[in-house]
Amino acid sequence: MAMVPVKASDGTGSFNALVVEPKQKPAGAVVLIQEIFGVNDAMRAISAWVADLGFVAVCPDLFWRIEPGIDITDKTEAEWKRAFELFQAFDQVKGIEDLKATVAAARRLPGTNGKVGTMGYCLGGRLAFMMAEQPDADVNVSYYGVGLDNLLDGVSAVKKPLVVHIADQDEFFPAEGRAKTVAATRGNPHIRTFVYPNAGHAFARAGGVHWNGLAATIANGRSAEALAAALA
Repeated sequence: MAMVPVKASDGTGSFNALVVEPKQKPAGAVVLIQEIFGVNDAMRAISAWVADLGFVAVCPDLFWRIEPGIDITDKTEAEWKRAFELFQAFDQVKGIEDLKATVAAARRLPGTNGKVGTMGYCLGGRLAFMMAEQPDADVNVSYYGVGLDNLLDGVSAVKKPLVVHIADQDEFFPAEGRAKTVAATRGNPHIRTFVYPNAGHAFARAGGVHWNGLAATIANGRSAEALAAALA
């Protein structure tokens, strides 16, 4: 694992991105989009998994404009409080700008084949959905994104593969919003939306308090399939 700097497109500075390389190159790159806990052990584990799949994993520090290097867990009340404070302070528009800069930088990394996808979780799942409505990435994967139902006006703009994983017991995404998202995405042939029964928010966070091994394994397999198809 290494840290590489990414220059912000608005000229305000640069931020770090964790990079984990696969054994064989050239390879496609996957920009991993953090949860509200920063680039932590969970994101490092996902980065290692993505590299093991054969892709270059690139995980940018999207909270750098608030405080660089946030690295907390879901294990204590104090950490949850801090995570929600960071979520409230986070500028999603600037976050998308930083993700676009990361995608552009990932295409130029040594050993990459020029193809880049995004894959995000929670807050990152929302941002991955937003990135799918932009032309930057070759594939996008959204895990239990929050508030997807207020992004549906842009669904017709999705022209590259988008995989959406939704937990049917997601306490941070009400049932009505989930149903709207499923209905709205069904009409776009570039989008595949899956709902996981008996799964709560963050079901794929390995070692997390909401981990669901069955749902995570099925979802991760679908993600791997989509990444392989788009980035090989």
